[in-house]
Amino acid sequence: MLRILSPHDPDYEARLSSLVDRGTTLPKEVETRVAEIVNKVRREGDRALREFTERFERRQLVAIELARPEWEEQAGRASVQVRRALAKAAMRIRSYHQLEQPCAYELTEPGVRLRCRVTPLERVGLYIPGGTACLASTVLMTAIPAKVAGVRTIIMTTPGPSPETLAAALEAGVDRVFLAGGAQAIAALAYGTETVPRVDKIAGPGNAYVTAAKRLVYGDVGIDMIAGPTEVAIAADASAKPSWVAADLLAQAEHDGLAVPILVAVGRAVAEAVAAEVDRQLATLPRREIASKAVDNQGVAFVVKDAAAAIALLNRLAPEHVGLALANAAALADQVTAAGAVFVGDHACEAVGDYFAGPSHVLPTGGAARYASPLGVADFSKRTSFIEYDADALARQGDDIVALAEVEGLVGHARSVSIRTGRGR
Repeated sequence: MLRILSPHDPDYEARLSSLVDRGTTLPKEVETRVAEIVNKVRREGDRALREFTERFERRQLVAIELARPEWEEQAGRASVQVRRALAKAAMRIRSYHQLEQPCAYELTEPGVRLRCRVTPLERVGLYIPGGTACLASTVLMTAIPAKVAGVRTIIMTTPGPSPETLAAALEAGVDRVFLAGGAQAIAALAYGTETVPRVDKIAGPGNAYVTAAKRLVYGDVGIDMIAGPTEVAIAADASAKPSWVAADLLAQAEHDGLAVPILVAVGRAVAEAVAAEVDRQLATLPRREIASKAVDNQGVAFVVKDAAAAIALLNRLAPEHVGLALANAAALADQVTAAGAVFVGDHACEAVGDYFAGPSHVLPTGGAARYASPLGVADFSKRTSFIEYDADALARQGDDIVALAEVEGLVGHARSVSIRTGRGR
């Protein structure tokens, strides 16, 4: 049942504040267990990978890497319709991300040349879950931005690849596929094993163990983000169709029992109509057990007085997905300043963004949309600064550099300038 809260309810602000401060927290016992897994894989490599796969997944990891012929054979089992849809989605994702290529630049003045070089990462690892849902779309949404960036080698690891996932990997240009999962797969990507090459960066979603592992290895390897459960906040007024809004809430709720479906309703009547539709649609949803848990435990409908109040509440929440089911959605869209992705109008449902629109669906969660961005080409690139000075330029700026170094008490810094300008030794 979607809980409805009006501003006069005593726990309205408390519930809202708890969501604003939600962050991405992990149980201490998970972090402790993950540290043990990561350290063992780092020490023992393939042997530890096989041991943890047998222990946690009850399967024998005989071949850690999926051979290309077998990969292609399994991918061919995906239906023609699905493969065609993957190809169309890939084209749209590629077209969108080609527009966000980071650019090199240069600044010159007499005796000084400053420039920025942009280069792709050498090797990237993608983690694709293999649990309760086939996430072929996530392969496209992670691999294609990396490919557009120019990453030379893209490897994917997944504990249970479906034909559709493998077809997506072929379509997106993944180079190698490994069959490990969980925290042990993240450790293998971060540190390498006899079979799995070490990568420069890891991207892709996962459960609490995967998230904890990514957090632990960060610094030894880059990561895309610390992602929590999926979340959606939909602002709706009387112009919205309650059945459509309910369907969007449930589309995210069915991902995970920890998903966060939020309605921001302009008027209590809207909240009640949508809540009734959520209950009605849950009854026939194949993943209703998962979705019901999300709705019952995290779902909430906040009632607000008008669209302006709805937008203000959305910006406080900084959700992963924002839906604007408002009469003047297009005019209000730019007022949403904290969101991973904004879906504008009745027909821009979240599923469009999840599968086909073009922007990556890997988005900041847990309120991180206040400062973080969707996954993109820049995440798979790095910038390097180049600084060139001649003697005259250093002489012109030397006194100022020395003054700044000396005020910080760093005489060696000052001397490295003055010894060149003839004002020191």
